[in-house]
Amino acid sequence: MKFTETRGNDGVKPAAVSFSQAILSPMSSFGGIYAPEEIPRFDDDFLAEHLDKDYLALARDILATFQVDLPDDLVEAALDTYQSFDDPDNPVPVVRVGERLHVSELYHGPTRAFKDMALQPFGVILSGLAQARGEHYLIMAATSGDTGPAALDTFRNKPNIKVACLYPDGGTSDVQRLQMVTEDADNLKVIGIHGNFDDAQAALKRLLGSEVFRATLVEKHTQLSAANSVNFGRIIFQLIYHIHSYLELVRQGQISLGDKVYLVVPSGNFGNALGGYYAWQMGLPVEKIVIASNANNVLTDLIHTGAYDLRQRQLIGTSSPAMDILKSSNVERVLFHLFGAERTRELMRQLDEEQHYQLSSDELQALRSLFCADFCNDAEGKAYIKDYFERGYLMDPHTATCMKAHASCCNQPLSAIVYSTAEWTKFSPTIANALTGENDSHDIDALKTIAKLAHTPIPARIGELFDKPVTQKTLVDKEDIEKEVLAFL
Repeated sequence: MKFTETRGNDGVKPAAVSFSQAILSPMSSFGGIYAPEEIPRFDDDFLAEHLDKDYLALARDILATFQVDLPDDLVEAALDTYQSFDDPDNPVPVVRVGERLHVSELYHGPTRAFKDMALQPFGVILSGLAQARGEHYLIMAATSGDTGPAALDTFRNKPNIKVACLYPDGGTSDVQRLQMVTEDADNLKVIGIHGNFDDAQAALKRLLGSEVFRATLVEKHTQLSAANSVNFGRIIFQLIYHIHSYLELVRQGQISLGDKVYLVVPSGNFGNALGGYYAWQMGLPVEKIVIASNANNVLTDLIHTGAYDLRQRQLIGTSSPAMDILKSSNVERVLFHLFGAERTRELMRQLDEEQHYQLSSDELQALRSLFCADFCNDAEGKAYIKDYFERGYLMDPHTATCMKAHASCCNQPLSAIVYSTAEWTKFSPTIANALTGENDSHDIDALKTIAKLAHTPIPARIGELFDKPVTQKTLVDKEDIEKEVLAFL
C-alpha cells in the first residue's frame, strides 16, 4: 500500500511512498503529512475471526491489511513490547462503568499513558529500519505531556537514534515533567520552552519542513523524523485498540457482533479520534465518534459550525493539559479523506496564514455525519471525577471530559466506549482536589491522598520519580530551539 500527500505534490517530493518511507520522513509537500491512498476494508468475517484471537494477533493482521513493508521479525519485535504492560495478555482492559457505558483503559504501559500503545512498538520499528539502512536519525517530538515521556522511554539507548523532545515549561503535570527531566540516557535531549504546546508543535513542524535544517543534519550524517502523531507510524497502532475494545464488548456479552457503538474520545491533537475514524472506515460498526474537548474547545466549534477560527483565541491552561491544544494536526487527514488534497491544501493554507477557515455547508454536513462534539470545563470535570469515584471508578481529568460529551452526544440506546488516556497518577493534584476539596501543595502528597482513599498503591515507576535527580535542565525561548538541538547533536 502506498501513502500519499495530504496537500498534494510539489513536484519535488515523491507523490506516493511506502509505509516505511512515510514513517522515516513524515512531512510531505507544502507542509502536509502522509495518509493512506485508500483505507483498506476488512473481510466480512474479520471481526468474527478475531473474537478468539489475542491483541497481538489482531495487531499483526491490521498491519498486514495495510500491507506495511516491514520484515516479519521486526514486526514481532515491535509487538513484543506489549510484554512490558501490566497484563501482556490484555494490554487494554475494557471496564463497565455504567449502563451501556464502558471505559477502554489505554494507560497500562510503562509511562502510564495511552501514547505507549503506539510509541512502544514504533520505537522498535524506527530503530530497526535505521539500523537496516545504516542510517542515523534524529527523532523530534513535541509534547503536551504524554508523548514526551513515551517517546523518551521507547527510544532510550536505541541504536542509531537520538531524540530531541520539546515541552512547554509549566504546561504539563509535575509527574509528566519529572518523567522527562529525569531521563539520563546519552541519546535523549529534553528541551523546555517558554511558551505553550502550540508553540512547541509549530517549532517541530517548522524544523521538519526546513530544508536548511535537514541539510545541516545531513552534514552531521543524520536524517530527520518525528514521534508525534503527524507520523502515520503512530496512527496505525492507535487504530488497533479501537477494534480491540469493540471485540472486548462482544466477548463480555455487552453487545452482539454487528451492533453499532459510540466512540468517545478526549481530543487534543486528534490522533486518537483519527484512529477511531480509520477503524470505522475499515468496517468497525460505529454510530458516531464523539469528540470531547476541554475549555480549548476549537474542535467543538469546528464540528458545530464548520469554522476553525484561532483569530480571537488564546490557549487556556486547564486541569486536562494534554488537551490544551488549538491546532490539532490530525484533523488534516480527515479533511484529506473527505475533500481531497487540493481542498485540504487550501484550508490548511488559510489556517496557517490567516488563522481560520470555514467549511461549506456540504462539507460541514459530511463532517457532522461522522463526528459530534462537546466540551467540559474544569469544574464540570472535577464533578464527574467525584461522581464516578463514588460509584467505584477512579478516572483522570481527560477521561472526565468524555462523560459530559457522552451525556450530550450519545442520544441513541447504544453502548459507548470512552477512551481513558492517562492513569490517575499523572494528574493527582486535580483528582485529589476533586475528591476532597483540599489542595495538596506537592504531587507526592496528592498521590498519597488518592492512594489512601482508593485503597490502591502508587505504581513504583511513578513513586520513584520524586527521588530521581533532574538531569535535563535546558529551558529556552522558542527562537533558540534549533540552536539547542544542533548543539545536542
